[in-house]
Formats: sequence, C-alpha cells, structure tokens
Amino acid sequence: MAPSLRVVVRRMGLRPLAGSVEGVVVRWVAVSELEDPTPYLEGEELLLTTGMRLESDFSGYVARLVARGVAGLGFAVGLTHEDVPPGLVQAAADAGLPLLEVPREVPFIAIGKAVSELLAAEQYDEIKNAFAAQGRLTRAALRPEGPRAVVDRLAKEIGGWAALLDETGEVRHASPGAQVGTVVAELTRLGALPGHPATGPAAGPVGRPGAGPAAGQAGRPGAGPAAGQAGRPASLAWSGPAGHMVVLPLGGGPRPRGFFAAGSAQPFSPVGHTVLNAAGSLLTLALEQGGARLEAERRLRSSVLELLLAGAPERARAVLEPVGGRLPEEPLVVLAAPDDALEALEPHAFTVLLPESPRDLVSGVTAEGSGAALAGAPARSGGVVVAVVGERAADQVAALAGGPVGASVPCSYGELTGALDQAGRALAAAAGERGERRVVRFGDLAGQGLLRLLDPAAARAFAGALLAPLTRYGSRADLVESLRAYLSCNGHWDAAAQRLGVHRHTLRYRMRRVAELLGRDLDDPGVRAELWIALAATDPATGARPDGREPPT
Repeated sequence: MAPSLRVVVRRMGLRPLAGSVEGVVVRWVAVSELEDPTPYLEGEELLLTTGMRLESDFSGYVARLVARGVAGLGFAVGLTHEDVPPGLVQAAADAGLPLLEVPREVPFIAIGKAVSELLAAEQYDEIKNAFAAQGRLTRAALRPEGPRAVVDRLAKEIGGWAALLDETGEVRHASPGAQVGTVVAELTRLGALPGHPATGPAAGPVGRPGAGPAAGQAGRPGAGPAAGQAGRPASLAWSGPAGHMVVLPLGGGPRPRGFFAAGSAQPFSPVGHTVLNAAGSLLTLALEQGGARLEAERRLRSSVLELLLAGAPERARAVLEPVGGRLPEEPLVVLAAPDDALEALEPHAFTVLLPESPRDLVSGVTAEGSGAALAGAPARSGGVVVAVVGERAADQVAALAGGPVGASVPCSYGELTGALDQAGRALAAAAGERGERRVVRFGDLAGQGLLRLLDPAAARAFAGALLAPLTRYGSRADLVESLRAYLSCNGHWDAAAQRLGVHRHTLRYRMRRVAELLGRDLDDPGVRAELWIALAATDPATGARPDGREPPT
C-alpha cells in the first residue's frame, strides 16, 4: 500500500490549509507550473507548484485536479507568492482537495525523496511479509492435515477465503465464507469440469453482466480465463461486487487433478499473488503421488530457483528444508543440458527444467526483476535442464548427462544469474560440436575469442552497419581489405603495405579515405576494437561483404 498523505505532511513539516489528509494515499510526487497539468498526471500524485501562473480561476484549476484524482496540492510560499492565495484556499476547501503550504526552506526534491523512501519501505515490508507468509504456508503443509491446513492458512494470509476442489468440482475443503458456487459455475461455463461442456455466451461472472473475463493469467486482477494445454484451463481471475477471485488448476497432467480458489474483498497485490502461487505449489505437491509428486517437486525447485535468482538463498533453503531438499555449498557450477538429461541429473544435483533457454530466461530476469516465468513452468516443456552443483562434483555430474553439456565458471549464489547465461552459451557451443559426450566450459569458450560469445546474426548486422560506407565506396581500391591489413599489422605502414602489395603512401591515402568515410579516428583504440570485431565477423575466405553484395570490380 502507498504511504499516506498524513505521514508525508508530518515528516516534511507541511501545513494543511484545506481538505483532509486522513485516508489519502500518495503514489508519487509531481511538480508542474502549468495551468492544466492533468494530461501529465495519472492520479494519486502529490502535485507541487509555486503558483507561478496562478493568478485567477482558482476554482477551475482545483476542479481539474480533483477530477484527475490527485492526492493533494502542495503550494510553495516565499517565491512567487508570500502566502497561499486566499482564493485558492477557498476553492480547495469547497472541493475537498487537500491543500498544503510548503515552507520556503523545504525543497520540492526533498518531498519527492521522502515519498520515494516511503514507497521503497512499503515494498520492502511487502516482500518481507510475502517471504514470511510462504514460510507459514510451508509449515502448514507439513501438518498432518496437509492441504486443509494450507487452505485455512492462506485464508488468513489474504484476509479472505480459500477452497480446494477436486477435478470434478466437488469441495474437498473450504474456509468460512468461500464462494464455491460462483467458482464451480464459472468452471462449468468454461467446460473445465469433466462432463460439463462450455455453455452460454461470454457473459461475465456474477456482478459483471455482459463483460466476459478477458484472457489473462493469475496475478492480474480483472483478468479472466486463458486457454492452457488442450483440455486444460489456465488460471482464472475476475472481479465483481462479491470481491476479487482467483482460480488455479492443480497438477501437471493434461487434465487438472483439482482446483484451488481464493477470494478477497480487496484486489490482490503482486505480493498477494506471490502468496497465492506459493499456496498453489504446496497444494500441488500435496496432491501429487508417485510420479505425479515428482512433477510437483520439480515445480517447487523452479520456485526455489526463482528465489535464488531474486537474491534470497537463505529463503530458498528454508523452502527446501521441510521437504528434505538441500542446496549445494559454494563455490557453485551451473550445468546446462538438453531436456532428455533430466532424469539422469536430478538424483545427483539441484536440477530445474527451464521452459526456455537460460539466455532467454536471464534476459527476462534482467528486464522484469524476477524469474516469475519459472513458477508456472510445466515439468516437461522441451526446454533446457540446468543443474546447480558444487564445483568439486561438476565433472562427475556433467558426465551423467550422456550428451552435450555447458558449464559455467565457478560462482557464488549472488552470481547465479550470470552463471545461468554462461551455461546456456556454453551449451549452445557444445551442441554444435561433434561427439555425443562433449562438455564445453564457459571459461574455455571465453578464451577462444570474443566472437564466440556474440550472436552470429547480431555480429553480422553490426559489421554490415559499421562497414557499409566502405563497401558502398565506388573506387577499385578494396578499402575493407586494406583496413584489415592495417589493423592486423597494428598500424605499421610498411608491414601492412607489404602484405597488400602496395606502396605505403598508397596505403596511407586509403586509410585517410577510410577515416573520412567512417567519420572516425583510426588512432582511437576503441574505434580500432570496434572495426576489428566488425572485420572478424566477416568471412575473409569467401570474400563476402558485410552487406551481402559482391565486391566492386
């Protein structure tokens, strides 16, 4: 939840002049001297101004802010105005807009920093609470009543209700107030229950007539059902007068082994969805038996890897310990292998089957800040197996894969994201090598040249763009090959000219022309490095130009 305006007022020493600050939240701070700043606001901002352009029409100004839903207006005194204009005070009082006097000694940026710190503190508390809730859910799952205890614990965690249904829609356990009838009706409408084909138009759930649920995924309030595997619904989420509800299918097969539903009067926050997903994983773990239980354990390891990538190894250990799992001690090595190595590796290492390549996963983690795609990953996806092992056991475990393996350099848990990327790159190189038992280590790969670490298509595109002015040059002189010889000889004119079979003055003229066409200083080491990479990405044996055209004749 965002910080309250009352806390901001008290912390910054602002003086309320109109409206009430009680129960008002601030989601950001905006500064504007425009007569109408509302096109640039989203709502619930504390708007700060010096009143530079406010001379009249205070009522219209205030009405626009109220219509936009701003949290309050902070008016700085001692610059444009010695005091807050009485007309503005009256207009704010009439409209119920919180109006605050900002003293001359309080900078606007200080208010922005204070709100930012409050927001960060709120987010930290939410994450801490989410981890604590996951621990309580895990302990509940270990109780003799297992799934029932998880359902009851979750209802308390979200301040709402929860229910566990079997694959036919029968209630196995529900907390007080659970809206099971609404859930079963929606699953029936979608044809998610055996013997119940989809019925009726896309009418929305109770309370939203004519507004059918939109395709989405759990974790997004207002989103509705999305198609999953053939014959298997994905998660559902919808809102109505009765509150906000989420339904998740349980089990790893083509048909769910059951359903898990939860509801609350308030929308679920991102942290709330994390708790819901944790409960869903625990319930799946409790439902699955034998081989099905193994599938659930794989999902749990995906969630643990999620925690590791989020920089929480102690939390990850706490999740694994109740189910008898352990993480290896540092230093670590990450191994990557094709998905058919899963059964061979998982008895000997902490192993996860990724739904995508490690490099794609790392890109997603870097952009979004989490590995949320892992938690819902199917146990079998045709992806890549990664195994996190101790450095001493790395060679022994890699040999068990029976096929190409990529290995990272030794790392710590804090370096796990980079190690995943290394293992993925090494596996790509290993898959291209001949020999079924080929193991490629990233350290060896890195020692074979920078181009081995670059995407070939991206390298060729870079070369084409950089060298295009030279390849388009109409002279009979081959400026590209002259540049290659010049850089190969480290800028020594005589050696490069001899290699080309031309006079050094001719080469000097060509290099001046190259510098003019490229608009770059060839004496700059950074420029030389970029040009050499571009030249190395071109195949000199074929005489191909970076732009794919024939050389000039």
